[in-house]
Amino acid sequence: MTPRSEVAPGGPLPAGGVMRVMGSETEYGIHAPSAPTANATMMSARVIQAYAQLTRQRAAGGAETRWDYTDEEPLHDARGWTLERSQADPSQLTDQPPVLDAEAVALAYGREELEQDGEDETGSLLMNMVLGNGARLYVDHAHPEYSSPEVTNPRAAVAWDAAGDVVALSAVRRMAADPQLPPVNLYKNNTDNKSVSYGSHENYLMPRAVPFGDIVRGLTPFFITRQIMCGAGRVGLGQDNSRPGYQISQRADFFEAEVGLETTIRRPIINTRDEPHATADKYRRLHVIIGDANLSQASNYLKFGTTAMVLSLIEAGLAPRIEVHEPVAALQAVSHDTSLTATLRLVDGRRVRALDLQWMYHEAAAKLAQDTGVGDAVDGDGHTHALLERWAATLTDLDSSRTAAASSVEWLAKLSLLEGYRQRDGLEWNDARLGLVDLQWADVRPEKGLYYRLLARDRMERIVGDETIARAVTEPPSDTRAYFRGRCVSSFSKDVVGASWDSVIFDVPGHGRLQRVPTREPLRGTEALTGGLFARHKDAGSFLGELLGQTPPPPPA
Repeated sequence: MTPRSEVAPGGPLPAGGVMRVMGSETEYGIHAPSAPTANATMMSARVIQAYAQLTRQRAAGGAETRWDYTDEEPLHDARGWTLERSQADPSQLTDQPPVLDAEAVALAYGREELEQDGEDETGSLLMNMVLGNGARLYVDHAHPEYSSPEVTNPRAAVAWDAAGDVVALSAVRRMAADPQLPPVNLYKNNTDNKSVSYGSHENYLMPRAVPFGDIVRGLTPFFITRQIMCGAGRVGLGQDNSRPGYQISQRADFFEAEVGLETTIRRPIINTRDEPHATADKYRRLHVIIGDANLSQASNYLKFGTTAMVLSLIEAGLAPRIEVHEPVAALQAVSHDTSLTATLRLVDGRRVRALDLQWMYHEAAAKLAQDTGVGDAVDGDGHTHALLERWAATLTDLDSSRTAAASSVEWLAKLSLLEGYRQRDGLEWNDARLGLVDLQWADVRPEKGLYYRLLARDRMERIVGDETIARAVTEPPSDTRAYFRGRCVSSFSKDVVGASWDSVIFDVPGHGRLQRVPTREPLRGTEALTGGLFARHKDAGSFLGELLGQTPPPPPA
């Protein structure tokens, strides 16, 4: 398999604002009500398989391909070392495919399951695939996970993240239509409220030249307090839900360290995984594990946009100089304070509210955006001004008009709903019925999910419309390498034998060997640069011939 030249180059994004390469990862909670003892990995594999069946119905030959693990390096630490595999928790070894052998299948559902439609050509269940929209859908630690394609702004991040919810719903519908399979429910949440938490991660590319210590110092206070805008809300306190109450974040109680490599044990506020999935000496991929899984589009928008803006502050050396005393305890204290009145102790002796800290970051971000020009309402980058406006409006509403904030801030919307049940039925916070309401909020089925009921009644604000989300389910973003990856999968699926974030692998009949096309530069392979190439070729052989310079492009018409 011979490395080939990169696809055509793209231009840089404007500096100083919210525009940068970013994306999300969502692990969905999974439950089969009629089969409570079913193997969770098996159920998750069936979710992936169900969606694969749908893509094959939509497009001749399918609209997905297998994931390529070649360039995965999950044990590299941003602090300058690599963890020995013998010392790693098994959950950290994401550079190898999940294993579900015939015996596991038989134990889960019986031997006849192996004979049913839906297996791939090798007779095994498809557990990891790349979709035609450039995303990845796979089994991750007994959960189905959707990793969105790379986008360049927070509005697009919201759209392609929400596309994952539609993918999840489509798989649920497909399984429900099969009488031989137990129905499966999927939930966009982060905990089973029985001491287990699963992730909703974000990824942001930034220059490798930025010292990692600056990233830690700049992001830690921001992440401790970001949840007041982006938390999804949770019934119960403590990892095991042992104390009654309601808190802002689904994830906060599961964090135990300030900085670290782990993602499922000893979870750190700042994750140090150094796996750029891009040109390694140029980029760092900041892997953020502290966010909640948001259904609220406005909360999701603020999560992506404010974080991107703070990274611009860090890169410019202009992040607020703030150090919070005992960050992990502070993170959980903020989550437990739904009044937003408690103060955090800073190392310099000051005491400030979470709202005050967010205003400090907003003020610095607004100044940077003004100084660089990207935040101008007319001549700016088209995204930063809107983000700064919404950030300020949300902080203002949280401080003065919680009713107004409830239409956009997810934890407040959920709290308002729960308080209605509490007042109507006289329920205490430890009543199991409130826990069920919390779970039902996150159901991906619109007829069941309480979030979707509020959305249908225009009680939750939209950032992007349903048509935009529907397009994002099948179409890749146009302005990143995800366009090239997604179009290769949808156009030449029979000849694409593997793909990852930074390569696409072809096996074209008559070529004699596999051909890997590297895509290490995230802003190459865009529609502007490669759309014509796809339009000119209907078969993979001629497509690769022009792409790799083996045959000249046809003359213009």
